[in-house]
Amino acid sequence: MTDLEIEVKFYIPDFEPIRRRMKEIGAASQGRWFETNLRFEDHDQNFLRNDSLLRLRRDSRNRLTFKSVPGLPAEVDDGQFKVYRELEVEVSDFEIMTRILESLGYHIAQTYEKQRETFTYENLEICADTLPFGEFLEIEGEKEAIRSMACRLGLHWRRRILENYLGIFEYIRRNTGLEFQDVTFSNFRQTNQNDLSNYIRRFEIGS
Repeated sequence: MTDLEIEVKFYIPDFEPIRRRMKEIGAASQGRWFETNLRFEDHDQNFLRNDSLLRLRRDSRNRLTFKSVPGLPAEVDDGQFKVYRELEVEVSDFEIMTRILESLGYHIAQTYEKQRETFTYENLEICADTLPFGEFLEIEGEKEAIRSMACRLGLHWRRRILENYLGIFEYIRRNTGLEFQDVTFSNFRQTNQNDLSNYIRRFEIGS
C-alpha cells in the first residue's frame, strides 16, 4: 500500500453543476461533515520550515495525520500534481490526543474549519469543500484517473490548484490585512471580505 497522497484541487464558485455531473457519472456521496482541524508545531516551527504538517482532525471520526515532502525523482513528481507522503491513524479521543501532543512539546499553531462532502468513484476520492473563504473540489487518486475525472467534470486542467488551503489563506491574510490566524467561519463572518476570488485564482496553474 502506497503512502503517497496525489491530488489536485479546483476553485468552484458554483458547485451545483459539478454536483449534478458527478451524480450523472455515478459518483457516490459518502456524506457531508463539518471538520475541525488542529495544526501542531514545535518550538522552532520545523514542520512549517520543512513543508510538513502534523494535524489532528475531527469530523465523523478523529484522525492524526503527518504529511511531508516525499523527495521523489522528477520523473515521478513532475509538478503536475500535489504529491505528499501521508501517514494517518484513527484515534479514539480528540481531546486526549491533543493533550498527548502538547505533552510531547507540540502546540496548536492554527485551527481551521471546513464542510466536506466526500464522493467516491472507482479508486478516486472527490471532495467538495466549503471553507470560510471559498468552495473547492479536490480530486485524489492515481494521476491519469485524476486527469480523466477533471475532464469528465468539465474542469479546465490549467485552472487546477496545487497549493494547500492554509497556503491560500496565508496569501489572503497578508494581502487583505486580516489579523487572525485561525481559518474559522466565525472569524470570517466578522470581516468585510466578501469576494476573495481574485486572490484564490492567483494559485491556478494557468494564471
